[in-house]
Amino acid sequence: MQPQAAYLVEDNGDLWLTEDEREHMKLSYRIRDVLFDQQSAYQHVMVLDSYDFGPMLVLDGVVQTTSMDGFIYNEMISHIPLNMHPEPRNVLIIGGGDLGAAREVCRYPDVGRVDLVEIDKLVVDACLEYLPDVAGHLKDNRVYYHFTDGVEFAAQCRSDYDVIIVDSSDPVGPAQALFERPFYQSLHNSLKERGIMVCQSQSPLFHRDVLGQAFGAVKELFPVSHLYTAVVPTYPGGLWSFSLGSKHYDRLRPAMLVRGTRYVNRDILHGCFRLPEFLQQFIASL
Repeated sequence: MQPQAAYLVEDNGDLWLTEDEREHMKLSYRIRDVLFDQQSAYQHVMVLDSYDFGPMLVLDGVVQTTSMDGFIYNEMISHIPLNMHPEPRNVLIIGGGDLGAAREVCRYPDVGRVDLVEIDKLVVDACLEYLPDVAGHLKDNRVYYHFTDGVEFAAQCRSDYDVIIVDSSDPVGPAQALFERPFYQSLHNSLKERGIMVCQSQSPLFHRDVLGQAFGAVKELFPVSHLYTAVVPTYPGGLWSFSLGSKHYDRLRPAMLVRGTRYVNRDILHGCFRLPEFLQQFIASL
């Protein structure tokens, strides 16, 4: 087998994906097979079958989600806001082309409409076909696909959504603008009077600047702001953060509505907000 991209390298007959995470750190995964490999108008899209993590989505050489632990991230970015808002009827997902977050949102029968805004249709097509453990062959007539720029889409919305989930890739390339303050202002404008938004805000250990930028904007714009965390083995450092902003609600509902989850339970719902001391000090300084 010949490597299909610069980040795939053969070593003694074995195929390895090497992800350049930082100047002094690389992450390597042994690859069983290349399931999908195409260049879109926006990025290089691959689905690789890895030995330890199973099929994984890779964009421009960076692992986005895997069959083994993708459910952790997708449950955490979805069920926390949906268990804080008492009537999450209209939900907007920006990014989330692997469909994992949309799959979790659709577990809630009271949700009436899910607008999924993903700039790259190729990502959705590849995940539906080659990443069923994450996408789940999602077929739900409540999900409306918008293959367009998420920043532009949000800028045109006014008080339309109860919950907004920003499931973005790393802040490079097409996703760069999803971490800038004007975008968070658009999210605030897009929410109804008592709406809630959440975004992934990277590693508290390795991406402190990105976390500060994201949570700082949320803290400035919303009367209620919270940072919460989860451990996702695929992501650098394992510990991952989520920034939540609410216009009104500040407590989880007494009755948990989640169905069929593998990670989120009542203890996780409450415990994820209990931050280590270094994170408490950091967000207090913003």
